[in-house]
Amino acid sequence: MGWIVAVIAVAAAVAAAVRAQNAARAENIALARAELAERQSKAADARTAALTDEIRQLARNRIPAAALALSHPTAKVPGLREAAEVDGDSARLLTEAVQAARKAVVEERGRVDAAARAAMRGTSAKIQSLLNQSQQLLHELQHEYDDPRILQLDFRNELALRRTQATAVLCDAWPGLARQNSPLVEIVLGAQSRVAGYERIKVANHLRDERLALVARAAEPLAIALAELLANATAYSHPDTDVQVTVQQSGGRGAFLVVDDAGIGMDDDALDRARALLAGPPEVLLTELGDPPQTGFAVVGRLVLQYGFNCHIEASPFGGMRTILRVPAHLLTVMEEDRSLSALVPKPVQTQAASAHPAPTEQETAPVPQPAGGEAAALPSRRRRAPRPARPAPADAAPDREQVPRTPEQAGASWAALQQGTLNGRSVAGRPSAPAPDDHDHPDDRDEQGDDLT
Repeated sequence: MGWIVAVIAVAAAVAAAVRAQNAARAENIALARAELAERQSKAADARTAALTDEIRQLARNRIPAAALALSHPTAKVPGLREAAEVDGDSARLLTEAVQAARKAVVEERGRVDAAARAAMRGTSAKIQSLLNQSQQLLHELQHEYDDPRILQLDFRNELALRRTQATAVLCDAWPGLARQNSPLVEIVLGAQSRVAGYERIKVANHLRDERLALVARAAEPLAIALAELLANATAYSHPDTDVQVTVQQSGGRGAFLVVDDAGIGMDDDALDRARALLAGPPEVLLTELGDPPQTGFAVVGRLVLQYGFNCHIEASPFGGMRTILRVPAHLLTVMEEDRSLSALVPKPVQTQAASAHPAPTEQETAPVPQPAGGEAAALPSRRRRAPRPARPAPADAAPDREQVPRTPEQAGASWAALQQGTLNGRSVAGRPSAPAPDDHDHPDDRDEQGDDLT
């Protein structure tokens, strides 16, 4: 009986231990679950806070930076601040939001810029028409009245017309003026006349063919492009310095117009932006040209894109900038001989150099007599650098007799003739002999030679 009680007691103890163990296990599980729930709650709160911060950064920083980067490519667009706290789907949606905002900004800017271009294109056409009428009236007044103020008014009208043309070209309009095939140097002079400070522009003509011309469709666009480059060179250089324009011709590669100024130059960022505009980008927004807009390089870039020119800018040896405008060979032609060039066109440098040294006269190019031995007499090559002092004329000389100046070539020919006569006399007599008496009748010849040989 006792052992039964003992067994029951043991069984009760075991059951109590099992219940206590189960209760402890359940309590541990409950604690673990509570801790897990707390951790999950904290993690959810952290993710919510991180997502809230990312959305706040998206609205305040990322989207404005993305819009700014459209105008300034060097501007940085920030990414996710706490990428580890944001799950993959949320990060992808945030990135898509930035891209969608950028696309919307681009489309809206395109619509606004197109509307602005259309408005400016129409306005420029009307203003250009009025300026052309004013120019025609001013030309008529110049023939009727001799007043220099009319010329000043005509020049200011030309400046306004150039600005209007540049604005029209920037807005994808036609330049507004049709030309015939025009000599290249005349186009350079026409561009020079459209620039304030034109008197500072010096043109050097290095063309091999001075009748080299542009085809009709490219004449006025080239004048507009060159006028913009000249206006930029004169505006950013000291008024006391010159702007050098060199017109060159290069084989089958066309012609080159080189503009050098002694201005303030450009820093690296400005130079990179200028080169990007001059390369002819497919689209330039008006809002990207600054306030007030700087349209010069943008206008040249539009013409480069439309007509096939090429423009490059670099540092100039004169201290400022050098701009090289290349005209391709297919836009060049040669003027007919019956077409006369303007009297203001500078002559080619080669022609000027040739005219500075006139061809020798027949007397100067006469062959020098050869001595009997067959060897040419040695002639002096040095020319007199200063005039020889005049000798007093003899008392019995005629007062109306004038001394005719002798050139070094003539004196050399006389000296060679004297040498030849001496050698001939020696060969006949077989011994040295003095010059013939007739040789002493010309003291001027000996004096001339003595001066040259000194």
